[in-house]
Amino acid sequence: MLNLRTFCAAMALAVAFSAAGRAQSNFSSATIDLGVVVTDIDKSLKFYTEALGFKELPGFKVPAGFATEAGLTDGKELDIKVLVLGEGAGATKLKLMQIKGAKPARSKQEVIESQTGFRYLTLMVADTTAAVERATKAGHKAIAKGTCAIPQDIAPGQYLTIYKDPDGNFVELVGPKK
Repeated sequence: MLNLRTFCAAMALAVAFSAAGRAQSNFSSATIDLGVVVTDIDKSLKFYTEALGFKELPGFKVPAGFATEAGLTDGKELDIKVLVLGEGAGATKLKLMQIKGAKPARSKQEVIESQTGFRYLTLMVADTTAAVERATKAGHKAIAKGTCAIPQDIAPGQYLTIYKDPDGNFVELVGPKK
């Protein structure tokens, strides 16, 4: 388990390296890392890796004391699994978090206007047909209703398919058919 001193040292190094290579921008990276609180980290890990194709990187734990002092939790430890799309330092990361001892509510969104906040992830895929086949093989069904084709044609050569993750969050796949 990552101890508090090691965690703080790693964060300080990351900030130092980011600042050293910064171009004329307010940001040290053009990508966003997104943290998602989940109710069952194993189910969510399986969905994002098997159904969507994310790759897992080494994860880490944040001790309860540090999480509390940083304002992240009310005295609970964080268990974080890190997933990545692509290669290298600029690859998008999704951090799945299960909070020890917490019972977070599942997302209640039926459609995107059901609640406020981040409503969906968009993954740009190279082949929507292959992406849908992967998700189907992993046991997931797109949320399209009625007789809508899956993937749905949204622009010349671009198709959309939307899934819900195990906690009810929308994930849309956008790209060409091959």
